[in-house]
Amino acid sequence: MRYFYSSFVIMLFGLIASYYLGGLNALYITFLLIILEVSLSFDNAVVNAKVLQKMDPIWQKRFILFGIPIAVFGMRLLFPLAIVAIVTGMGLLETLHVAIHEPSKYEGFLKSTETTIFAFGGAFLLMVFLDFFFGDHEVKWVSFVEGSRVMKRFSGVANIELIIAIIVGIGLGHITQDFGVVLAFMYGVLLHSLLGMLDYFLSSDTIKSGLAGFIYLEILDASFSFDGVLGAFALTGNIFIIMIGLGIGAMFVRSITLYFIEHQTLSHFRYLEHGAHYAIGILAIIMLIKITTHVSEMMTGLIGIGLIIIALAHSLWENRQAHDNSNPK
Repeated sequence: MRYFYSSFVIMLFGLIASYYLGGLNALYITFLLIILEVSLSFDNAVVNAKVLQKMDPIWQKRFILFGIPIAVFGMRLLFPLAIVAIVTGMGLLETLHVAIHEPSKYEGFLKSTETTIFAFGGAFLLMVFLDFFFGDHEVKWVSFVEGSRVMKRFSGVANIELIIAIIVGIGLGHITQDFGVVLAFMYGVLLHSLLGMLDYFLSSDTIKSGLAGFIYLEILDASFSFDGVLGAFALTGNIFIIMIGLGIGAMFVRSITLYFIEHQTLSHFRYLEHGAHYAIGILAIIMLIKITTHVSEMMTGLIGIGLIIIALAHSLWENRQAHDNSNPK
C-alpha cells in the first residue's frame, strides 16, 4: 500500500478542491474521471514499468518527480489550452479565460481539433504496438499468430513497422480526404522514429537512455491522455475539475507503475506485457476510427482492462501449471 499513499493524499486534496468548486456533483464527476483515466491508462502503467526497469535509477526517480506535475498540469491542463491557442490564434491567457468563463466555446474549439489529435496519438500508439509486435520475444502469448511462419517472415523485413504505418496513413488519407489528418499521422510516426534514433545515440550498452526514455514516456502519456481529456467534456466543462480528476487518475497510474517495478510484476506474470501492448494496439485503432466515427471512451477503457485481465489470468494459470509440473504428487 505504501506505493499508493501519495496518490491517496493527492486524491484527498483534489476531492476537497472539487467540492469547493462544485459541491457534491463535482465530487461525483471527479470520481468518474479518476475511473476513466485509470481504465484508459492501466496498460500505460505496464509499458511504463517495462521501460523504466531498463533505465538508470536516477532517471526512474526523475520520471516520478518531474513526470507527475507534467502529467497533471502539463498534459491535462496546459497541453489542451496550448492546442486551442494554436488553432484559434489566441494567447494562452486568453484561451484560459475562455475555458473558465465560456467552457462550451472552449470545448467546441478543442473538439474541432480532435481529428488531428486522434491521428497524431493513434499513429504514435500504433508504432508502439508494431514495434513490440514485430520484436524478438522469447515468450509468445497468442502463439498461433506470434509464432507462425508468416509472422517470422514479416518480422525479418526491414522497417516493417514503418511500411505498415505508411500504408495505414495513406489509407487514412483516402478515407478522410483531409491533408491535416494525414500530416498529423505522419508526424506521430516520425516522432516515434526520432525518439528511437535519439535513444540509439544516447544509450550505453547496458542502460537505456534516461533522457530519451523520459521523453518517450511523457509522449506516451500524452497519447493516452488525449482520449481522457476529450471524453471528460461529456461529464463537465470545468477544466479544473477535469484536471483534478484526470490528474488524480494519472497519479494512481504512476503508483501502479512503481508497484510493478518494485515487485518485478512483469517477470512474474509473463503475458502482462503482451496484454498491455495488444490493448495499446486496439486503442490506436480506436483512435483512428474515431476520426470518422464516435466510439465511447468507456468502451475503450473496458477493452484495455479486459485484455490486461485476460493476460493476467493466463499468466497465473501458466504459473500454476509450471508449479504443478515441477512438483508432481
